[in-house]
Amino acid sequence: MPNSRQTVNHAHVHATQPTAAQSGIHVAVIMDGNGRWANARGRPRTAGHIAGARVVRKIVEAAPDCGIGMLTLYAFSADNWARPSREVALLMRLFRRYLVAETDRCVTNDVRMRIIGRRDRIPSELLRAISVAEDATRHGTRLDLRIAVDYSARDAMVRAMERLRGVGQITREDLSRAMCDVDHWTGECRDVDLLIRTGGEQRLSDFLLWECAYAELYFTDRRWPDFTPADLEHAVQEFHSRERRFGTVPAAAAG
Repeated sequence: MPNSRQTVNHAHVHATQPTAAQSGIHVAVIMDGNGRWANARGRPRTAGHIAGARVVRKIVEAAPDCGIGMLTLYAFSADNWARPSREVALLMRLFRRYLVAETDRCVTNDVRMRIIGRRDRIPSELLRAISVAEDATRHGTRLDLRIAVDYSARDAMVRAMERLRGVGQITREDLSRAMCDVDHWTGECRDVDLLIRTGGEQRLSDFLLWECAYAELYFTDRRWPDFTPADLEHAVQEFHSRERRFGTVPAAAAG
């Protein structure tokens, strides 16, 4: 039987081991193409959003097996408030329905779910669902799932700088932490390793601009309702095939 000192040391070693969420890569996804997917089938745009919400569940379940530790999904941008009011209202209901339906599943699958972005403009019912989901899943260690709602990277930078006004010399770490704070993120400030955009467009659309400074970009014509776990796996494999230099030169060229 180990003595107390051995037990303490074993517990310390166990506590310092990184979780699956911490050791996996950070993948961000711009889930684009819901409306066009629906229009191509002669259905209203709202049908595309409903179909897209079902895909989220499959991708979240597949992410850890692809080596993903943090998954950030772009669900609703600050500019999306300009869409037709009926569409916006449906999206808010869908977000709430998703949170309510998926909270228990996230707990079972050891997924921690959190929402990033502003919270002063979204409905109170959704705010309550966010609070419940975040609290219930707070112990998840297999995957950090972040859903961006009412999110704008540019606005986050501005609000972060306002918060840092009066601070002498501001470091990158200071700004990064302040941006996390204004968007209600209390975890590690991680850069994005891989950014995926579905739907055929090739732009960032004000999503995680700071965190994507050295992200690998992957664009696909496949619209979000048609995106599958196999597509996710292919994107991650493509990511691992690339050489990431972060401004340096390859080792062979430097020799």
